[in-house]
Amino acid sequence: MANIAKIFASRAQGVLQAAARQPQVATRFSSSSTNNWEYIKTEVAGEGKNVAVITLNRPKALNALCNGLMKELSTALQQFGKDKTISAIVLTGSEKAFAAGADIKEMVGNTYSQCIQGNFLNDWTEVARTQKPIIAAVNGYALGGGCELAMMCDIIYAGDKAKFGQPEIALGTIPGAGGTQRLTRVVGKSKAMEMCLTGNMIGAQEAEKLGLASKVVPADQLLGEAVKLGEKIGTHSNLIVQLCKEAVNTAYETTLQEGLKFERRTFHATFSTADRKEGMTAFAEKRPAKFTNE
Repeated sequence: MANIAKIFASRAQGVLQAAARQPQVATRFSSSSTNNWEYIKTEVAGEGKNVAVITLNRPKALNALCNGLMKELSTALQQFGKDKTISAIVLTGSEKAFAAGADIKEMVGNTYSQCIQGNFLNDWTEVARTQKPIIAAVNGYALGGGCELAMMCDIIYAGDKAKFGQPEIALGTIPGAGGTQRLTRVVGKSKAMEMCLTGNMIGAQEAEKLGLASKVVPADQLLGEAVKLGEKIGTHSNLIVQLCKEAVNTAYETTLQEGLKFERRTFHATFSTADRKEGMTAFAEKRPAKFTNE
């Protein structure tokens, strides 16, 4: 087992270091907004044009998460978060890699004092703060920061060849953007310890079995399935969806009793909304609801 762990750690390290050695991609892409992105692409998808798709776009670097990419991602999320026509957001990469990790080339010269005083990785928090539901459509490698980025999202759909892992231990460091925390809450202490202490990767099927991913689909169908999920979410009240997301996330951060209290108060609060009244009235009258997000 020790030799197997060493092999997987070596492979994971190789993927991360290969990504770090690649030059940054400078190609610019037009987006659905006024931005010209350098490291991402954005578009609006779905029949109702209510699902935003953000694609990580550093293909030669296996979508290594450099500072520029994360700043662009934060900006795009803020823009889509304010767009009232957008009901859900899909975050994806390429078929080869969702994201192979943080950009090691950028990190190698960092010092402890620089990390503390510069609040290193602070730009990564926008994904977890976004109120609208985010679906991670993961193909290929989701390693290190890539795995952490996927876990910041609300739902993970995985392509059948996806690989998840936290190989930071092989680089002489530990996960720094939630890998030891979110992973433990999802897969349990023993499996999280195994993955974080060895660098072992897990495949899509095991990720689904452990609850890390909610669905596994063929790689070439992944984005379409993620968009369909976003469209399904978009058939409901955006206001109530955001309240429900907040209630589920609260379960991670409080005791059961406090979580139940928060849930009940949020449930009560829905009775002050027009959409709750419309939803129940439509059900009683056996007709589709017409939500106004109020």
